[in-house]
Amino acid sequence: MSCQSSEELNELLLEAKHYTKYGTVADYIPALKKANPHDLSAAIYYPDGTCLSAGDIQQKMTLQSISKVLTLALALMDCGEESVFHKVGYEPTGDPFHSILKLELNNPSKPLNPMINAGALAVTHMIKGKNIEERFQRILHFVHELTGNSKITYSQEVAKSEFETSFINRSLCYYMKQDGIITEDVEELICLYTKQCAIELDCFDLARIGVVFAMDGVEPMTGKRLLPADIARLCKTFMVTCGMYNASGEFASKVGIPAKSGVSGGIMGAVPNRLGIGVFGPALDHKGNSIAGVKLLEMLSKKYSWSMF
Repeated sequence: MSCQSSEELNELLLEAKHYTKYGTVADYIPALKKANPHDLSAAIYYPDGTCLSAGDIQQKMTLQSISKVLTLALALMDCGEESVFHKVGYEPTGDPFHSILKLELNNPSKPLNPMINAGALAVTHMIKGKNIEERFQRILHFVHELTGNSKITYSQEVAKSEFETSFINRSLCYYMKQDGIITEDVEELICLYTKQCAIELDCFDLARIGVVFAMDGVEPMTGKRLLPADIARLCKTFMVTCGMYNASGEFASKVGIPAKSGVSGGIMGAVPNRLGIGVFGPALDHKGNSIAGVKLLEMLSKKYSWSMF
């Protein structure tokens, strides 16, 4: 069963919107503090090109940690699975996304998975290019391909704000550098990573990305393969096991779809072989996920039997 109209989606969105009062916007990145905590919007994109929406879907958000899925796909295409997972593990963690704990406990300091900050930094380090700008342009071009929107760029304000406050991410990089997980200049890597996180798009763009992953790497309207099926499936696996920070197990149980969240309030979901969904709600729960966005996805999954389990 599928959601049949924007009116149906809007009805559920208005119900979920009540939960925004229980969340707070991210405040450790100064530029993100400007978001309205009561905003909530969503778009659903089907393989036949049908798009349903509710709320202000043109409202922009930055990718933040949702970018980790895209850079993982790009690094896998650049380097291959063996090389990537020589430096990053496969296993979920119960720790916060910016924790340094497992790097201290593991020897060598290998991140547990690509969806925590340490793992994402190691993955971005593997993206090929002769300099930071070329590597960033490759990431941005990949986003253009996935969304079909070549106008997407990044927020210089958010990137600058993140760069100036990335103290923990710098610590993670230096910790990994001692074991050769990262070999480049830390400041250059942080510059690239903060630009990647600051790529700016809307719910419709997120839903378009989601449907490509839902269809195992094929853009359904054109039939063009944008990434190999095995890489798309591997990325979806990480979205299930690690995509919602250390609430991924609960999300898998209650919602049951591959999804990735970001601290700007975005969530990108991919219901296998059925649809992509993009949600934006900047009020976060204590684990860093959009509190109303998660509730909306839970209601949609229950009503339309989206769970893959």
